[in-house]
Amino acid sequence: MAEILSEEGLTYNDVLLVPKRSGILSRKDVSTETKLSRNIKLSIPIISANMDTVTESEMAIAMARCGGIGIIHRFLTVEEEVAEVLRVKRLEAFSVENPYILSPEITLGEAKEKMREWGISGVLVVGEDRILIGILTARDVLFETDNSKKISEMMTPREKLITAPAGIRSEEAKAILHKYRIEKLPLVSSDGKLAGLITSKDIKKVEENSLAAKDEKGRFRVGAAVGVKDDEERVDALVLAGVDVVVIDIAHGHSDLVIAEVRRIKSKYPNIEVIAGNIATAEGAKDLIAAGADALKVGVGPGAFCTTRIVAGVGFPQLSAVLNCARAAEGSGVPIIADGGIQHPGDVAKAIAAGASTVMVGALLGGTDEAPGVTLIRNGRKYKISRGMASFGANMNRRAGDGRPQDNSAVVEYVPEGVEAMVPYRGSVAEVLQQLIGGLRSGMSYSNAKTVAELWQNATFVRMTQAGLRESHPHDVEVIQ
Repeated sequence: MAEILSEEGLTYNDVLLVPKRSGILSRKDVSTETKLSRNIKLSIPIISANMDTVTESEMAIAMARCGGIGIIHRFLTVEEEVAEVLRVKRLEAFSVENPYILSPEITLGEAKEKMREWGISGVLVVGEDRILIGILTARDVLFETDNSKKISEMMTPREKLITAPAGIRSEEAKAILHKYRIEKLPLVSSDGKLAGLITSKDIKKVEENSLAAKDEKGRFRVGAAVGVKDDEERVDALVLAGVDVVVIDIAHGHSDLVIAEVRRIKSKYPNIEVIAGNIATAEGAKDLIAAGADALKVGVGPGAFCTTRIVAGVGFPQLSAVLNCARAAEGSGVPIIADGGIQHPGDVAKAIAAGASTVMVGALLGGTDEAPGVTLIRNGRKYKISRGMASFGANMNRRAGDGRPQDNSAVVEYVPEGVEAMVPYRGSVAEVLQQLIGGLRSGMSYSNAKTVAELWQNATFVRMTQAGLRESHPHDVEVIQ
């Protein structure tokens, strides 16, 4: 006989944070620093969702630059997903460990094509065993029209290069760059092999943005999603590329498949952070923590594009799901990620107050410039196309990308649990994050909380009726904007 829980499930729209006496003089006095996982901290508690119309490298870069993190979706080939991770990792860092390289035997035309593809203006040239033999820059090829020439004929040779030993410190590298008025400083090991690259532009960027989410080497942090079936090669390649966190992406995370995959990854790569989910219950949280998960993604059915609750009849109201999972995880050191249901900045404050360390956002970021969705104009307004990853279109793309046969029976048998939709154009990621974090800071100041931990401790929720919800929104006025 089915069981009916005595607990009443609550959503963000069912509650308000109760204002407290506060000694906080300004929202600027509030710290939004938080933990993504056991061992990774973020300046802001926002994650961009691993959806194919939300997060690829451009979104992940924008998120990391603002202090959050993006999770590259998994509906790419292994090579494509690795390339997206590498674009993030190579964009800004004090030292690039694996810079782009070319062989001296390729032609200028081939080099130009590669440099356009990589978005760089100069490339290191190496011989056998990664021995550094030169560098090809825009200055070297200026006005050269013969694309059939080998780059060895035009590059600046090794003997004319200023180099530095591997392991050089930032201040020492900066002094060399300044002394010789150069922009690129190749790092070379004692046996002449290329060991990395430092650029003046990267040092400047590292120094300018102290709030950005960066690893110990000064590179932007980025996560990547993987599945649970035959994805061992994907995980291996992502780890090799330097990914900071692996997200096991499955709708029902409280499953034997996910538990086994968490154990497998943590056994092989104990130093890689693994986020597991999605779950909605305390039991799910306890089982995944026991398996070794470093963070838990909570949310079954609250997403803007998700129809799981009406198609499968399964789910749990999001605020209660976060509360229950946070209580189950208390004292474990495993943070909670509230995934889905964020409609307004106040929802971020409510999710964090309920015990989440971060929130994952999809629809609100799907309308930004950095999202990979298609842009269109309708009735004079600008929109971007976005979709849930359980939608019909996403499933068909997935099959095509996997090379699976497109038989009609498979199409008929698939039951979507998500939709495709237009989301309003919202400008840049930075603008959206400013609104979300501004709302969080306000919510924290009303709760007399200078830190996320203090918000957990101080927060009190009050239930409200539908009349209270209507009262919470603008009413009895004609809204201009």
